[in-house]
Amino acid sequence: MEIDGDQTSETSMPAPGGENASVGPAMPERRAFFGTLVEAAAACVAVLLAIPFVRFLLYPVFVAGRANPWSNLGSAGQFTSLADPVSRLLTVQQNDGWLSSQSQKPVYVTKDAQGRLEVLSAVCPHLGCTVQWSSPKNEFLCPCHGSVFAPDGAHLAGPSPRAMDSLPIKVQNGLLLVRYEEFRQLMPKKEVLD
Repeated sequence: MEIDGDQTSETSMPAPGGENASVGPAMPERRAFFGTLVEAAAACVAVLLAIPFVRFLLYPVFVAGRANPWSNLGSAGQFTSLADPVSRLLTVQQNDGWLSSQSQKPVYVTKDAQGRLEVLSAVCPHLGCTVQWSSPKNEFLCPCHGSVFAPDGAHLAGPSPRAMDSLPIKVQNGLLLVRYEEFRQLMPKKEVLD
């Protein structure tokens, strides 16, 4: 390039391969193809890595909170001549999302009004306190708000909206089996919680 007064002249370099050679789009097309190929591969890898993460996040949604297995309370014959309710502790497996734990739940083995074996939850239907058996009074008493229940779990007095909750039982191979359940509190009718 020369600058001489007002005149400017430019010298241009000839294209490689001579003046008649054309610069073709072969290089940009190839680069675009490989760029698209790399992007598609990265997207596939991202999807493959995301699948376990999404499964981990949604795991608690698809798993039941409690399996409610049958628990053994012992020989059914030992409960045939009950005079008073008998307290027992059940070991219950609980699954809460990724956390699995075991807890002890108190129950009472008693007889219903017709004299059949029955297992009652020790949880008061009012606000969830643990109901206690009082031998001198021949009643179940709730220490929190004063609800009173008969030996068969019937509601006698106090703020509880219903009788004590009975649990499903069965006798199998001479053993008394019970399935522990939890119930919604403050409801006039028994509703099982999931």
